[in-house]
Order: sequence, then C-alpha cells, then structure tokens
Amino acid sequence: MVKVISLGGSIVVPDQVDTEFLKKFLVLIKDYLDKDKKRKLIFVVGGGSTARAYQKAYREIVTSPDNNNQDWIGIAATKLNAELLKALFSNYCADDVVTDPTAEISFKAQVLVASGWKPGFSTDFDAVLLGERFKADTVVNLSNIAKVFSDDPKKNPNAVPLDKISWEDFKKIVGNEWIPGKNVPFDPIATAKAAELKMKVIVAAGKDIENLKLILEDKMDMFKGTIIG
Repeated sequence: MVKVISLGGSIVVPDQVDTEFLKKFLVLIKDYLDKDKKRKLIFVVGGGSTARAYQKAYREIVTSPDNNNQDWIGIAATKLNAELLKALFSNYCADDVVTDPTAEISFKAQVLVASGWKPGFSTDFDAVLLGERFKADTVVNLSNIAKVFSDDPKKNPNAVPLDKISWEDFKKIVGNEWIPGKNVPFDPIATAKAAELKMKVIVAAGKDIENLKLILEDKMDMFKGTIIG
C-alpha cells in the first residue's frame, strides 16, 4: 500500500518555509498512517524559492549560465527541504534521505523521503522512478497548480481545466524538453516515463489539506484535481 507524493518546493518554501502549512500537513499524514500501519508514503520534495533564488543569482552573475550548474543548485535546495521533511516525520521515517532513486534503498518504516537526483531530471521524474520501484498505485503531484488546463491559460483565454487527460494529450501540452525551473504540472521527462509505465498521476493543489485527505483515501469521485493516465 504505497503512494508517492511529489511535493512541490513552492508549497514547502513559497517565499520562506511555510510552517503553518507543514503543521497541518504533518497532522493529516500522521493521522492517515496511524489508521493503518501497512500504509506507506514516499515524499519527493522540490527546491522551492530557495532553488529559484540561487539559480537566479547564478544567472545574473555569469554571462553564459549552464543548465547543469543550475540543476545542481536546485538539487542542493531539494536536499535541504528533504532533510526538513525527514526531521518532521522522524518517528515514521527510519531511513536516510534518498538522493539516487536507482541505488540500493532501505524502506523500513512508513515514510521515505527523497530529494532531487542529478541534472536533466526533476523531482517529478524521481517520483515516477520510486513509484515504479515500490509498486505504488498512485503518484500524487502537489504544487500551486490545482488542475491541468487544456492549454496555457496565460496565453490562451479559452483554455479550460480538465478532470482527466491521457498521457498522449498531456505530452502535447508540456512538450519534450526539460529546462531547470520549468513551471509545468508535470515535467516532460517524467511525463514520458510515466506514460511508458502506464502510471496514474494525480495533479492537485498542494495546500488544500482536505482535498489531499480525499485523494489519500481514494475518494476519486470527490477530490478536485486532474487524473493523468
């Protein structure tokens, strides 16, 4: 009974660390896990404003910024956020933060926390790899995007929010190229891998705690968000 939650850094650190959200998140997750000791959750956390601030500084200082360097800066921020999550769930998380989803991984308790991995891949991709590895039934992508739209609503006023979308149609929206800091519901590289695995991914607003509760309880006809797959 494993679920993977890709927790957007913009939810954890929108500007500074959102302690009020994390307190509510902690209560919800502990309650969910305490109801059934067989339940397991994998959290893969992004870099948030910390990553963006340092990447921006790098771009402003050098004349020809390198994508790999920007990725490594972002990955460092994800590791900081991951260590925070591991500390918050210390009684539920017995293992070190996962920094490589392809390495040997111990998953002794109910919670496993992972950070970013290497350049060219976002934490969305790490979430998909961990979902495949631990046979997760769902990957939940929590960010500041509540639903997938039929097109970029900033560019197309006729774009509409979707309850469901196929991977093929989703690929047309996000494209094929990974760019550090790219703001899409689910990144292109992760999209390709999830489509290959025929995996189900749920995109939902990260700070809607009650909505997350519905998702965790598999109340698919009640939650707000988009099912990709």
